[in-house]
Amino acid sequence: MAIEVGDKAPEFALKDNHGRTVTLSEFRGEKNVVLLFYPFAFTGVCTGELCALRDELPAFVNDDTQLLAVSSDSIHTLRVFAEQEGLEYPLLSDFWPHGDTSRAYGVFDEEKGCAVRGTFIIDKEGIVRWTVVNGLPDARDLNDYVKALDAL
Repeated sequence: MAIEVGDKAPEFALKDNHGRTVTLSEFRGEKNVVLLFYPFAFTGVCTGELCALRDELPAFVNDDTQLLAVSSDSIHTLRVFAEQEGLEYPLLSDFWPHGDTSRAYGVFDEEKGCAVRGTFIIDKEGIVRWTVVNGLPDARDLNDYVKALDAL
């Protein structure tokens, strides 16, 4: 079951596409976090969603907000994906232990071995303030993220 609005967001420590460890707690008291889970790099819907975020990046990476995108891909795959698509925000690897963070947020599909499309907006105090979870083939609407961030 996915984490719900009002829940404390589970802590994580994941490597980004450059091999740096990123934790949720490093943003506490500083920035709201848009935590976006997606199935796999280099797939059609995922590439479309992540490139749409790239194209609207100032809404998602600024003085108040940090976008973090998480998949079960390795950091090496994520590095190539980010370079190929010009993604300048952290892509986090939930590769090993496989899917642990996705499971903690309730968005890991055990049968497929990857996260479904879950997004969590977490406020500066670490509380989930908005969420949407879509199935694998269903893209999310970025305008919903902007509205949710504006409401914080």
